[in-house]
Amino acid sequence: MNTLTRHRGPDDEGYVLMSGPDLAPRPMAGPETPVGSQRATLPYAASVPLDAAVGHIASVALAHRRLSIVDLSGSGHQPMCDASGRHWVVYNGEIYNHVELRSELQALGHEFVSQSDTEVILHGYREWGDRCLARFNGMFAFVLVDRAARRVLIARDRFGVKPLYIWRNHQGLIAVASEIKQFSVLPGWRPRLNGPRAYDFLNWGLFDHTSETLFASVRQLRGGEMISCSLDELYQGARVQRWYELMPAASEPTLGEAATRVRSLLEDSVRLRLRADVPVGSCLSGGLDSSSIVCVANRLLRQASAEQLQKTFSARSRDSRVDEGMHIAAVVRSTGVANYQVSPQLAQLFDLLPRMVWHQDEPFGSTSIFAQWHVFELAAQHGVRVMLDGQGADEQLAGYHGFYAARFGGLLRGLRLSRLALEMAQVHRVHGISHKQLLAYTLSPLLPEALRHLLRKAMGRPGLGSPAWLDLDRLGAAPADPFLMAGAKATSVEKLSRAQLLATSLPMLLHWEDRDSMAHSVEARVPFLDYRLVELVLGLPDTFKLKGATTKVVLREAMRGVLPEPIRTRTDKIGFATAEEQWVRVESPDRFRSALREALQASCGILTVKALEVLEEVIAGKRPFSFLPWRMICFGAWMKRFEVETAA
Repeated sequence: MNTLTRHRGPDDEGYVLMSGPDLAPRPMAGPETPVGSQRATLPYAASVPLDAAVGHIASVALAHRRLSIVDLSGSGHQPMCDASGRHWVVYNGEIYNHVELRSELQALGHEFVSQSDTEVILHGYREWGDRCLARFNGMFAFVLVDRAARRVLIARDRFGVKPLYIWRNHQGLIAVASEIKQFSVLPGWRPRLNGPRAYDFLNWGLFDHTSETLFASVRQLRGGEMISCSLDELYQGARVQRWYELMPAASEPTLGEAATRVRSLLEDSVRLRLRADVPVGSCLSGGLDSSSIVCVANRLLRQASAEQLQKTFSARSRDSRVDEGMHIAAVVRSTGVANYQVSPQLAQLFDLLPRMVWHQDEPFGSTSIFAQWHVFELAAQHGVRVMLDGQGADEQLAGYHGFYAARFGGLLRGLRLSRLALEMAQVHRVHGISHKQLLAYTLSPLLPEALRHLLRKAMGRPGLGSPAWLDLDRLGAAPADPFLMAGAKATSVEKLSRAQLLATSLPMLLHWEDRDSMAHSVEARVPFLDYRLVELVLGLPDTFKLKGATTKVVLREAMRGVLPEPIRTRTDKIGFATAEEQWVRVESPDRFRSALREALQASCGILTVKALEVLEEVIAGKRPFSFLPWRMICFGAWMKRFEVETAA
């Protein structure tokens, strides 16, 4: 299991086996455990080779691959225990406020042997028990074992930035892992398809919106969830509990006051996420979010008299419709940061697809993940081990055009018709959204389900039903709308933000970012997801986020004087996009035809020959461009790569 995720931590590996009634620990070293991690003075030193464990009976086995970011010495080795050897932890992520928590714990009498944030988790648990989770500002997934109490705490951070999966076999083995592929080497593993979740992905472009995965037997802890129980209870099927509920901060500030607080919290979030003992860089798309992070980080580094230029990394495209070179250049001129660029090419896409699917564990929804892959690859080539990125801003600050449905639907429901007409006119003028689409946005949250799906179909969007290109019987699924329970009918920006943060958008983006970055042994950090900032923004009035044609109102105000004005006032949105439409329709339609035929064969009859007609209609311009053909292609590649068995 550990070897399969060497990419997540190439710097160190460690193991501990626990056996007997007292769970006596036996720390062990693997082939890549450095000498520094085998120091006899450390209570968790891995001095015994793993080969010596052959035939050893253990109740609990912990394993870790380390990407050394904080305290690069052997003292940061994992699995780690406290001085008594009672508490052991394996952990992935970063506790950004570990410096402040360490000082607090030392004042309470705790003694530390390392400078790592991992040790702060151990001492935090000793002092506060499960309540320690609420004190951690960071991204994390960990398993902590209390030997004396024979208890376990399995926890995931508030928004699920770091992954955590659980699987059990019929013999009672319970396994917890960072990536699904780690279960594939265990006795009893069968990669069976979860039909309903595959339907959600193929028809609706959605996954990671529940605790289920596309593998029928694999579950995940969702963001803000934990399992805290005895080992006996764990084996019997312990209850998953929520340790964090996203609650908007109560406040009634003016826009100016809100902007000041947003700016202060974003600056503090970036400050904390610059903490590392290795080089830290940033993704730079040229959009409002990544540019804000780059500009804020640039100011903080200059204030700290940093010796080296901040390194930023960008994806470019030869298709001018999705290229942001002009905006990237504006940020570089304004800040003087170093910028490195890559232009992902179609010729690489299908050669890389099996590898990307393997790293992602599940199929992904568009080739933007391909562009992001190359950005992190470029960062790794330049020796950058930590990257800051802008995920989470769109969901809390109403950055997507879909937020107009909630805004306009709310105005119509409140019969604020003159305001509705004014804002619709502004959006049409600035963003070029058609009157037909604006009307659809307005009506969608308010219509009965049957009419809402007819409207979606009329707009060329996926709807409820059994599409001809999909064999639902073979898939083992029934038509259902996964968005219905996750904010599809929200008539306020705040409600839609909550849905996107917790279910429909952010979980997928974090999944893709984690796998793309860790595939290249790079840690991605997301300052906009500091929980203090999210709670503040969620509690602000809707008009502080979306007003007329202006998105992210409060962030734009907060970044006045920080961002270059052409970036601060941008109205278009692209991100790390590829020229997928150009690739499909003009550059290489035959390559996509070939890939889709391969996907049909790999899907074991789930995708029907009608799928080829869908692609032909897209190529000919008879059907609006969408990512549906890519989802079919990627789904087939995933089934082939993991040898997934169908339910039928």
